[in-house]
Amino acid sequence: MTGASTEGPSRAQLRAALAGRMGEAQVRLLEDAAIGVAGLGGLGSQIALALARSGVGHLILVDFDVVDLANLNRQAYDIADLGRPKSAALRDRIARINPYLDVRATQARLTPENAVPLFADASVVCEAFDDPVGKAMLTESLLLGRGDLAVVGASGMAGHERADTIVTRRVGRRWWVCGDETSDIGTGAPMVAPRVMACAGAQAILAIRLVLGLEQ
Repeated sequence: MTGASTEGPSRAQLRAALAGRMGEAQVRLLEDAAIGVAGLGGLGSQIALALARSGVGHLILVDFDVVDLANLNRQAYDIADLGRPKSAALRDRIARINPYLDVRATQARLTPENAVPLFADASVVCEAFDDPVGKAMLTESLLLGRGDLAVVGASGMAGHERADTIVTRRVGRRWWVCGDETSDIGTGAPMVAPRVMACAGAQAILAIRLVLGLEQ
């Protein structure tokens, strides 16, 4: 959990700035919300930053990996983060955006046994795995383990296609998928920051829409 800094703007000042852009009612709903992010790579790190900038009050971040050079072309880290756990590096980056958010960052490999407990407080979880097997495992574990949880997944954001090929599709009562559902990293297509960020943005705004009650 991050703590408030004694320097910089106060909680009230940051909140007022958000309310000026987003409206008091939306800020209140978002600051009470808890959203999980599973996997903190190209998708997950950008999703988490977007949610933090939007004022989501409680973020639950889980990843087992550390930052390496191959991550820097599309993930929300820099050279100073090399060798650090992604969970800790992202927690610290969020604290520089808004130190008053509740950020629970865990370095762990998600499994069928720990997925539900780790995201117990979340109402929405954004799935941001690279591995199709891991995606299926996590989605199944969360949807079957929590009858009240929404899952926002991703499929297809590789290559150099235009950003408008990335769409959001509802595939179940509590399950949405963002992406073009075609361009997988397994096809050999490159992973470039703009496409990854576009998909991450689609997942983040869908999570926000769910919190605000804008999705049926």
